[in-house]
Amino acid sequence: MSRLVMKFGGTSVASLDRIKRAAKRVAREVANGHEVIVIVSAMSGKTNELVGWVNETSPFYDAREYDAVVSSGENVTAGLMALTLQEMDIPARSWQGWQVPLKTNGTHGAARIEEIPTANMDAKFIEGMKVAVVAGFQGISPEGRITTLGRGGSDTTAVAFAAAFDAVRCDIYTDVDGVYTTDPRITAKARKLDRIAFEEMLELASLGAKVLQTRSVELAMRYGVKLRVLSSFEEYDENAGTLVCAEDEIMESNVVNGVAYSRDEAKMTLLGVYDKPGIAAAIFGPLAEAGVNVDMIVQNISEGGKTDMTFSCPVDQVARARQAIEAARGEGLYEFDELVADQDTAKVSVVGIGMRSHTGVAARMFQALRDENVNIKVISTSEIKISVLIDRKYMELAVQALHDAFELEKAR
Repeated sequence: MSRLVMKFGGTSVASLDRIKRAAKRVAREVANGHEVIVIVSAMSGKTNELVGWVNETSPFYDAREYDAVVSSGENVTAGLMALTLQEMDIPARSWQGWQVPLKTNGTHGAARIEEIPTANMDAKFIEGMKVAVVAGFQGISPEGRITTLGRGGSDTTAVAFAAAFDAVRCDIYTDVDGVYTTDPRITAKARKLDRIAFEEMLELASLGAKVLQTRSVELAMRYGVKLRVLSSFEEYDENAGTLVCAEDEIMESNVVNGVAYSRDEAKMTLLGVYDKPGIAAAIFGPLAEAGVNVDMIVQNISEGGKTDMTFSCPVDQVARARQAIEAARGEGLYEFDELVADQDTAKVSVVGIGMRSHTGVAARMFQALRDENVNIKVISTSEIKISVLIDRKYMELAVQALHDAFELEKAR
């Protein structure tokens, strides 16, 4: 019998009525002949509430107890979903991470999945269980303690189960009806994509699109798990949503398939760095150790033995970055004249696997921004992506201009 993984996010299970609605979708898949593994998030807002309780109780908390508290929200949802399915005469059972067991490393609060043995759950399916309702976001460490996978970790849980149990597909039910060419809140012309390649989705997720967690897309691409993103609030349609799949399953892709943005970016520049071999390692090594997520990097041509080094990072990591830079300077790792931080920037990116075989994408992008008098501060490229750092006040204008320039409202 084929296996199907269905994941329901917090808004999809925010109340008993919504859990019942989700359960009806599960029942339909059981009637279609699937054994179903359901991954559930905590009810909407519950995780934030639990995190707040932890912070209020212990500002310098023990990460092991943080995980014990914060993971409880998914346990409640899993139990309620299993009970709802049982009331519909569907053999269902809830599973917490340690019962599977979903084995992780010991990094509490941001654990990585290491293994999902299938024997326990397979045995229950053989005995007649039709639906396994698994609490997402959680696992068990080598020391036998509860761990959590980080915010959005239920998506990763779902993909990992789909890979481990060789599921035909992993359906991610959320409050949007698919993946769009850009944020519909910024431009009404945004179009829902029927299909998108793993690589494009990974770039969009990492660049600010919040439909799927980045780690879940990485895992799906590595194991070839087909993902389908769809809304839990729309009527059932077997062709609904957006399928995230391998590039060779897409007949022909647009040159650009999406415009992503990240609103809260900062540009930091070290002026007058004494240029010498190893200076980049001396600067970015301490930043990495401090947990600063460096993205775009530009180094100017060295003049008179000095150079300027510019990089971008999330705006909430500026203080941490400044501290790491000053500490490294104090240790004599390098010298510079001045550190300048611009905290009013945003990152806008165009993404598309069609860039591999088409020229002129950068020119078209830069022309569109020039036409709107949007100044580019930093540029970064990859094989299927071009990103620019601009003044934050122009972010929405830039997104709209690029969406129009590449005619993303038109289906190919």
